[in-house]
Amino acid sequence: MKLRITIIAIIFFLQASPPARAIEPTATAVARVVESARVLNEIMGAPDKGIPRDLLSEAHCVAIIPALKKGGFIFGGQYGKGVVSCRGDGGTGWTGPSTVRIEGGSFGLQIGGAETDLVLLVMDDRGAERLMRSKFTFGGDATVAAGPVGRSAKAQTDATMNAKILAYSRSRGVFAGIALEGATLRPDNADNRRLYSRDVEHKEILLGKVASPPAGAVLVKTLNRYSAQEA
Repeated sequence: MKLRITIIAIIFFLQASPPARAIEPTATAVARVVESARVLNEIMGAPDKGIPRDLLSEAHCVAIIPALKKGGFIFGGQYGKGVVSCRGDGGTGWTGPSTVRIEGGSFGLQIGGAETDLVLLVMDDRGAERLMRSKFTFGGDATVAAGPVGRSAKAQTDATMNAKILAYSRSRGVFAGIALEGATLRPDNADNRRLYSRDVEHKEILLGKVASPPAGAVLVKTLNRYSAQEA
């Protein structure tokens, strides 16, 4: 008898759950885009510590991963979700966002866990092309180096500037290095479906073949704000 009452109570609870739960994933996908724009805006606004605008103006694509989770002892790992946008037609403006997730391990003296905001600048056509695949491996598909900070990158060394991807990581407001070798970046097709209200391909979005959804406007506006090559 008690078991029967318990089952009935569970069924009643599930049926009585508010319908808003069904749209929660969409709200989360939109929040990810908004949070990515906020992170980029804060990093670019840091006095003498932001990403050089001349580098952002030269970037072919930008990936932003807010609150990348990282932790472990000796062997570290990272996991996070974010967005990618690439240059529009003719190298001006930016495409709508494609949602992505980053996963992978790294080796280093890492103790404890931390959340880090990560921004990646893809600096050439080949890197952008590989980024559009269903799986992108850092270090394998493109070399990654810690990007210089400040108002301008003109005084930086060639070794840094020749990297295919420049990485910027910020934890608790402080810029720091991050190991990405072997980590992978993949499109999040489920969240792209929620953002665009239909099935869309990661590559189509980044080639500008899909109109940006309303939720993407805040990110595109932020990218344009700090890029000299505005549409």
